[in-house]
Amino acid sequence: MLIKQEGIILKTIDYGESNKIATVLTKNSGKLSVMAKGAKKPNSRYAAVMQPFVYGSFVYFKGSGLPTISQGEIILSFKQLHYDLFKAAHAAYITELIEKLTEERRPYVFLFDLLLLALKQIDTGQDPEIIARIVDLKMLTVAGAKPNLDGCASCKSVERDPIAFSISFAGFLCSGCVHRDERAYPVTLSMVKLIRTLFYVDLTKLGSISIKRETKERLHQIISSYYQEYVGVALKSQRFIDQLKKVDGNHFKLDEKKD
Repeated sequence: MLIKQEGIILKTIDYGESNKIATVLTKNSGKLSVMAKGAKKPNSRYAAVMQPFVYGSFVYFKGSGLPTISQGEIILSFKQLHYDLFKAAHAAYITELIEKLTEERRPYVFLFDLLLLALKQIDTGQDPEIIARIVDLKMLTVAGAKPNLDGCASCKSVERDPIAFSISFAGFLCSGCVHRDERAYPVTLSMVKLIRTLFYVDLTKLGSISIKRETKERLHQIISSYYQEYVGVALKSQRFIDQLKKVDGNHFKLDEKKD
């Protein structure tokens, strides 16, 4: 049976001498693994569409084994991601996170649109780190580890302003409860507002965001600690990002080819 679906390439692996297996987040059927025969050959009609981050239209044959692609067309290739390694690294982080936290053939109502919008935002110049943190926070719901961001995670009060984020209590703590967790991260009201905004923001309505380096680092520290405690995924792309941050980012920007 032939099926046509739109999807975004999350990752590819080589299979045999000339084939590739692609993991695709589809619009209607969730995450799928598909075979692209001959995709490793330079002159293959699948060579371009089997690249990371490509948003394409795929026709594949569904039988008893692994689905096999019979046709693939690029809808969007996110060109700028291929000229800026820092952007590409964060796009890889996002696709790897989604690949790790999703189940095969399980539809996720909002996830395809989230990934597509995230890649578009990075490609068009939005801060890659902030887009990655937005996806981090939104994926916690998929992982079954949604934090309490609307009030105090201990006493449930929504009247008192949070002054700390507790990994142990999975959310903010107010002034009356902060003593319950000596390891809680102190947070300002600005940080509280930022975390809530990034968690709830609609990426279609995201404007220009400028956040200080130290604020982004603190935010990442909190979210990373939360992931370690409740999700337990280790991403290769994060280690690569950490290495990139130690080097001048301009060294990793390529000149766009002229036609």
